[in-house]
Amino acid sequence: MSRDRTHRYATRVEWTGNEGRGTADYRAYSRNHVITAPGRPELAGSSDPAFRGDATRWNPEDLLLASLSSCHMLWYLHLCSAAGIVVTAYRDEAEGSMAEDEGGGGRFTAAVLRPVATLAPGADAVRALALHEEAHRLCFIANSVNFPVGIDPALDFAPGPHDGAPTLKPR
Repeated sequence: MSRDRTHRYATRVEWTGNEGRGTADYRAYSRNHVITAPGRPELAGSSDPAFRGDATRWNPEDLLLASLSSCHMLWYLHLCSAAGIVVTAYRDEAEGSMAEDEGGGGRFTAAVLRPVATLAPGADAVRALALHEEAHRLCFIANSVNFPVGIDPALDFAPGPHDGAPTLKPR
């Protein structure tokens, strides 16, 4: 019997930026909005400050980049766990580029993930580094975008004996 493997998601975006005149003028309204989903805390959103947004709030570009980074991390942690590789910490300093076109629209042109996984003593560093490629291949979000997403992984090591494991691209 076949199992339905389609997953559905629902969010709500509500504009909160009417400053009394609605959208009567490009400068008459705030780009602030609230993003919600059932059972989750509100996320304060706006546009990028380059587009009259509030720099203290998440913008769609930040959220897209964070989604790519988070998806990669979750796959990577899963793969390491299944391979018996103990990761004790993980961080990613991802970057993305977006280009505007003449008509005012634009698109992301590239993103680079720079994950750094900290491994427990005795972990297979070569395998741990290779699992980033597998995580990248499996990431739902990276598979859904129409721009290149690169990965530039590195490893750190928790204090302790490493059985001569090499230091691979530490950051």
